[in-house]
Amino acid sequence: MTDGEEETVGETSEGLQVELFHPDSDREPGDTNIERFGFDVHPVVFPVALGLIVLFVAITLSFETIADTLGWTMAAADGGTTTMDAGNAFNVIFDEINAKFGWFYILAVNVFIAALLFFAFSKYGKIRLGGVEAEPEFSTFAWMAMLFSAGMGIGLMFWSVAEPMWHLGTGGGNLFDVAPNSGAGAQAAMGVTFFHWGFHPWAIYGLVALGLGFFSFNRGLPLTFRSVFYPLLGDRIYGWPGHVIDLVTVFATIFGLGTSLGLGAQQINAGLEVVSEDLTGSAMVDVATTPQIAIIGVITAIATISVAAGLEGGVKRLSTINVYIMFIFLGFLLAVGPTLYLFDSIVQSVGFYLQNLAYMSFFTESFMGEGVQGGYANWAHFWTVFYWGWWIAWSPFVGLFIARISRGRTVRQMVFGVLLIPTAFSFVWLGAFGGAGIYVQQVVGDANLQTIVTTQGDIGNAYAMFAMLDSFPLSTVTSIVAISLVTTFFVTSSDSGSLVIDHLTSGGKHDVPRTQRIFWAISEGAVAATLLWGGGLGALQTASITTGLPFAAILLLMVYTVYLGLRSEYEILQSEEFRERIGEISGEGDVDVDRSGGDVVTGVREGTESGSSD
Repeated sequence: MTDGEEETVGETSEGLQVELFHPDSDREPGDTNIERFGFDVHPVVFPVALGLIVLFVAITLSFETIADTLGWTMAAADGGTTTMDAGNAFNVIFDEINAKFGWFYILAVNVFIAALLFFAFSKYGKIRLGGVEAEPEFSTFAWMAMLFSAGMGIGLMFWSVAEPMWHLGTGGGNLFDVAPNSGAGAQAAMGVTFFHWGFHPWAIYGLVALGLGFFSFNRGLPLTFRSVFYPLLGDRIYGWPGHVIDLVTVFATIFGLGTSLGLGAQQINAGLEVVSEDLTGSAMVDVATTPQIAIIGVITAIATISVAAGLEGGVKRLSTINVYIMFIFLGFLLAVGPTLYLFDSIVQSVGFYLQNLAYMSFFTESFMGEGVQGGYANWAHFWTVFYWGWWIAWSPFVGLFIARISRGRTVRQMVFGVLLIPTAFSFVWLGAFGGAGIYVQQVVGDANLQTIVTTQGDIGNAYAMFAMLDSFPLSTVTSIVAISLVTTFFVTSSDSGSLVIDHLTSGGKHDVPRTQRIFWAISEGAVAATLLWGGGLGALQTASITTGLPFAAILLLMVYTVYLGLRSEYEILQSEEFRERIGEISGEGDVDVDRSGGDVVTGVREGTESGSSD
């Protein structure tokens, strides 16, 4: 086929995507936006979101004063009462949600996995995000690097050693009847950690990414959460129902990011203290709020420069660097650590996880009261249900970002890519670093590692990685590498978060002004620093996770709307009208349609002679 024919077919396909697949509406993404001072913003979502963010921060910082005025109290350590603070207020709400709706979280996330696998394996798997002629914007490696960096980078660094230490001390909580700090307890600890960071969170992200990507790229709707409800709401998504959906999404995104940035700052602070003590003999950097605020300021400045460079020059480049550093770091630990032990633990832990996956997936703790299996009552509510609420609350942010970078990939490619590759790498990473921590605890006999984790709260979790590295060669060098990784993940999370909030507050436009991206990058850092200074990060975390409950219901509804959208697309792709319209517009006859999967062969056909190509 000649270059002219290829160009004609490409234009034909793009025109048909609009003519046959886009809704019959005169609305376009961002068509009511206000453009001033270098901003291109939605007239409702942007100002209301900004106002709610400022209001939430103000209430959180002044909550004790408000509670004192209203007479709100809570139990004190001495048996009396004291004024309730924001963290405790949100914890009460969160505990109630966990206790009453834990079963709902667990059931919903399993439905998400089943739905995603159905979409991938069914006839809808060949549908391409962006239309039949869409091509991937990024290479597979860059795509995987970006979605992994945005999805779990800081979390894996923070919890890869700390979480197995917690589960080792309880023998896997209520999930398994094994002795704490035993060999069976170590196996259970790794299996539970894999469970919390495995297929389930990535299924949540993948479902949101599929819905947002399909309705934006294949239907021409705004790249915001409101668009997935078009099959039910129609043009009402452009009114207050859509505004509310996007406002909740902005809220969950910026506060979820703020929490991660706060945890990242704590880990960088802990690492700097360890490295300064190794190099000078005394800690030159204390672990305290002031250094952590300074760290957030420095990293936000770097993130601002990166986000100004755009998706290609900023997020993609840093994400790729992240993955290379992680491979080097992982390879070094496998080489200098107990190599055979780590490989054995990775393989066995994966097998244990797969063997017990169904059991863990539906475990609701209903028959585990006080005194049962070590007395770890409500363990699943504080771990599994907490994680599911956290991943669901994060899903608008990570899912929208994955959708943004997945144009041109088929449903099957995206689902398998999101489910399998990051999960596999997470297993190797968790198996190596978590396994090294268990080795230090059980084989080397250094009980200090578990003590640090279980007695010092979030700061102990932040120290866990560095305490483990201290038991292996070149600990100062590896600690510096760990700090560098947390820093780059910090930057890429801020970058991708800014990009997502830009889409949400610009009416779903794919491209937004640089000034606007910079504004949100600075805002994220400011929110995290302010709440860290005011002691409100705990309140921030529980508040953002609490949004997981309504989002779980929304995502269940999304399963249905995505099915409706894919079914409609498939029917059009299989129709005679679609084949004939291509022929009419191209003026060259008919175009072949692959009826086995809905793909359109992008060439023209003259008589019985096929001139098509993939």
